[in-house]
Amino acid sequence: MSVEILLTLFAVLALLGLSAFFSGSETALTAVSRARLHALELEGNEQAQRVNLLLEEPERLIGTILVGNNLVNILASALTTSLLIGLFGDVGVAYATIGLTIIVVIFSEVLPKTYAIAFPDRIALTVAPIMRVLISVLRPALFVIETIVSNVLKLTPTRKDDAANLLAAHDEIRGTIELQTKGGGVARTDAHMLGGVLDLEDLTVEDIMIHRTKMETICADDPPQRIVHDVMKSQYTRIPIWRDEPENIIGFLHARNLLMALGEVNWDVGNLDILGVIAEPWFIPEATSLKAQLNQFLKQKQQMALVVDEYGEVQGLITLEDIIEEIVGQIVDEHDVLEAAIRPQADGTVNVDGTVPIRDLNRHMDWNLPDEEATTIAGLVIHESQTIPEPGQAFTFHGYRFEILRKSRNKITALRVKPVPEDNAVAST
Repeated sequence: MSVEILLTLFAVLALLGLSAFFSGSETALTAVSRARLHALELEGNEQAQRVNLLLEEPERLIGTILVGNNLVNILASALTTSLLIGLFGDVGVAYATIGLTIIVVIFSEVLPKTYAIAFPDRIALTVAPIMRVLISVLRPALFVIETIVSNVLKLTPTRKDDAANLLAAHDEIRGTIELQTKGGGVARTDAHMLGGVLDLEDLTVEDIMIHRTKMETICADDPPQRIVHDVMKSQYTRIPIWRDEPENIIGFLHARNLLMALGEVNWDVGNLDILGVIAEPWFIPEATSLKAQLNQFLKQKQQMALVVDEYGEVQGLITLEDIIEEIVGQIVDEHDVLEAAIRPQADGTVNVDGTVPIRDLNRHMDWNLPDEEATTIAGLVIHESQTIPEPGQAFTFHGYRFEILRKSRNKITALRVKPVPEDNAVAST
């Protein structure tokens, strides 16, 4: 075998090795975890910093990889074809095409990309310095390519249209959490908390507020002795105070302020000035997002606000604890009255109070009932059935069967819910 043939074979093998390098680098740099690299960079890892700098210019990085990969593949094909034509004549073209295709696919594409998928961070950190050099060397060619590409892209939909097809950052994080939860990497309770943080932007105070019909309030015109008694027996430290009519809230009464006022009058309840103790009420629109309200609670150093509609009518109240519970779940202390509003049964059904929020039931039972059109379970049944059902009626929708157990006037007070196959039609009995 002549020296020329040996040199050609060595050149082809080197080019195939470069092709494998470019293929593996492309896969590793696109699959690498940006969050992990960011954490490494904060720890002072210089290699991670280099990778992050490369990823800040993805068009230039991908352009370099594609130019380099196509260049070495074409050159390897040309050398192999020339060598085999010299050895076997015109049939060498077929040998070169078949043989080189098999070798490139296996050793320069599938093998390096598979390895890169398995160890993307390690490979990305290793190839980053080399890629920076290649980008500098190929900069003139890349400039020409980028100019042509940018001009062609002007004929396609705008960036705004393209952006509409991309996942938002929150959706990407949510998808990662769900994927890791299914894989066992994230506990279900942790996933609920992480998802709760992301949901704060989408939920409004109306979705989680305590409705005015369930608010515990005190009349300002009651005798001081009765007011003190009501405050002392209440499980809450802050209670709305109203005058003339329950919807006319004039302030909040804090148990701590009440005790301080009692001390100032030597515990003579008859001399207590209730109106001098209450704090001014804070009214917020019902469309306020939970994220915005959480920030306002922290900024104003307040823990309770009244929710009003567009006409200024009080619809309910919300507390800082209510928002925190949307993240961490139900918070129960020694003074809370425990109510088993969600009661799983031995037969697989769940007895639920009508006022239970859909989100709470989903979280408690790991279900996926929709909460876009209604906040409570009773509201969902009324919305879907388009009627106020009677006890004994049953409905099937969204993959669940809802049986009405009890009703008080026009309010559904108790239901029995059971998962059923999704293909069941909406029905009532």
